Amino acid sequence: MSDLRLRLGAVGDSKRLVYWIRRLSEIAMYGWLGLLLLFDLALGLSVGPLQWLVFACGVAGVVAVALRRRFRVQGFAVLLALSFGTSVLIGAVGFNGVPGMTETGSLLILLIGVLRHVEPVRRAAALACVALIVLMWEAHGRDYQSSSLVFAFLLFAGWSTAAGVGGYLRFQQERRKEAVHSVRRAERLELARELHDLVAHHITGIVVQAQAARTVAEAKPEAVLPALDAIATAGTDALTSMRRMVAVLRTEDDADRRPGVTLADLRMLTDRFSADGPKVAFEIGQGIDDRTLPPEVMTTLHRVLQEALTNIRKHASRTAWVEADLRRYERAVVLRVRNYGTGPDPRVSRLGGGFGLVGMAERVEALGGRLYAGPSPEGAWEVIAEFPLT
Repeated sequence: MSDLRLRLGAVGDSKRLVYWIRRLSEIAMYGWLGLLLLFDLALGLSVGPLQWLVFACGVAGVVAVALRRRFRVQGFAVLLALSFGTSVLIGAVGFNGVPGMTETGSLLILLIGVLRHVEPVRRAAALACVALIVLMWEAHGRDYQSSSLVFAFLLFAGWSTAAGVGGYLRFQQERRKEAVHSVRRAERLELARELHDLVAHHITGIVVQAQAARTVAEAKPEAVLPALDAIATAGTDALTSMRRMVAVLRTEDDADRRPGVTLADLRMLTDRFSADGPKVAFEIGQGIDDRTLPPEVMTTLHRVLQEALTNIRKHASRTAWVEADLRRYERAVVLRVRNYGTGPDPRVSRLGGGFGLVGMAERVEALGGRLYAGPSPEGAWEVIAEFPLT
């Protein structure tokens, strides 16, 4: 069990690694802006008094970048207004200054974030067009030693690059969001169908026991109380199953229904996989039978095993053999699937965007469990699903 906790803790370690990569990239970005700000400060000391307005815009840009997560649109709008006002003032006075490096860099950084995050899309596009106008007016209004056309070209190139990066990031974000939503919805529809089977299973047991109690009530009144206890237990089990699944359900779908899953179905699944693929050694630990696990856990175990074997066939076709085991611990049941003879494939990593694993995680977490998919210390690729037992 401690080994399982180490595997599941690897997901948290991966998230921490992503967090620190983001932090280091932000430190590098602020370092770059700091160097540009020092350059603007040196120019303010040497060029002229109006150059300090450019330096002030650069300071405002750094502040807007620092606060971009809380005030993304507001900071971007304020910086656009300051930049445009400075360009108008410098153009009216006829001052020949030097470009605001920090100001321009901050605008382009904020533009990427606006195009990626601001909703709706037309609002983000409108802000991007306003940014282009402000940058072009900066090139026109600040006559940098008669090099406004050159500077206008550079600013347009920078705007085009930032707009392209922001648009691409938004496209990828929307594409992944839609794919994840579709996978989760499909899994919830499947859960809705299975809920019908679970309720039918429990209610049938309740009806049978109630009929039996009525039959023996006159001949053996003492046998009625145990039957009533069994009816109450079956009713409690039915309510528990529904509570654990109903929060993730959706409506209408006409796909084929699958009856309640048993351990024999799990063995049949591994046998079919072994017939036309790598051999699977499937072991069921002591203390596990069809009455040990709730029906909703059995159906989810079947889906996790099916998805894990499917991933092996799709992404690790050179696998030599597969190990699968289902074991019970004190308060949990754990399914582990490992494939040997091939290196781990990052395409089926949960953090890497495997949508089959998104669906598996949806089902496992709906039952209060946890899912891990990734390399093991022994060099195998493994999928671990843990379900709590009440």
